[in-house]
Amino acid sequence: MADFYRQLEAAILEPDIRRKCELTARLHQAWERQPDISGADSKILLIDDPGRPSKPELVDPRRLERRSFATESGRVRLLHAFAHIEFNAINIALDAVYRFRDVPADFVGDWLLVASEEARHFQMLEAELERRGSYYGAYPAHRGLWDMVCKTRDNLLHRMALVPRVMEARGLDVTPAMITKFRQFGDEAAAAILETIYRDEIGHVRIGNNWFCWVCGQQNLDPPATFRELVERFMEGKLRGPFNYSARIEAGFASTELEALEQGG
Repeated sequence: MADFYRQLEAAILEPDIRRKCELTARLHQAWERQPDISGADSKILLIDDPGRPSKPELVDPRRLERRSFATESGRVRLLHAFAHIEFNAINIALDAVYRFRDVPADFVGDWLLVASEEARHFQMLEAELERRGSYYGAYPAHRGLWDMVCKTRDNLLHRMALVPRVMEARGLDVTPAMITKFRQFGDEAAAAILETIYRDEIGHVRIGNNWFCWVCGQQNLDPPATFRELVERFMEGKLRGPFNYSARIEAGFASTELEALEQGG
């Protein structure tokens, strides 16, 4: 693979989403054929903004309209919100590989797998939006996920704690109820897409959990205590519940840790 890290950088900075998805799939496929980290000594850019299309307009989350399951337009807006999450998740997974280089090769393979699956999720949602007469970029969105990436770009421990274990794990808590709501309004197509995403996201959070524990081991840190400290520092000590215990445990959380987090300690 010619200059692996330059190709990663190009994929992150690519503004055309379909091209970004294509580059991401190629990176993962090439890695699967023959792992190669050529160009690891190249400069690492800060990337305050990854490549993205001019739409959607990014606004303060408080300016986003409430989205209802009861109407077709409301369900389209909800699917658009999921598409925005998956678009961000492509860049987030690629950025982990690009930015953190003093790691085992398995780290690269894991996060390229995540990136390729996030790209597939986005493509599923984009196709469904188009089937309904809409498109990605039709509605405003926010950049909260990428803001957390920027806050953690200098520290692998912080990244693995706060992106997979906080922000992505939150999806495990809320997605099952959303699947149920889509089905209540007869929207089987949306429910089926979210079920696929949900099952894959359990694996993504598990990958984040595994690498968080690996970094803790390298630094002789206790994972639960370290996580609580980081939640206190970055999230003002608050994690929104209730937690989806079965999915979080499948993704690598311990029940004792979840109980302590729910109790705020």
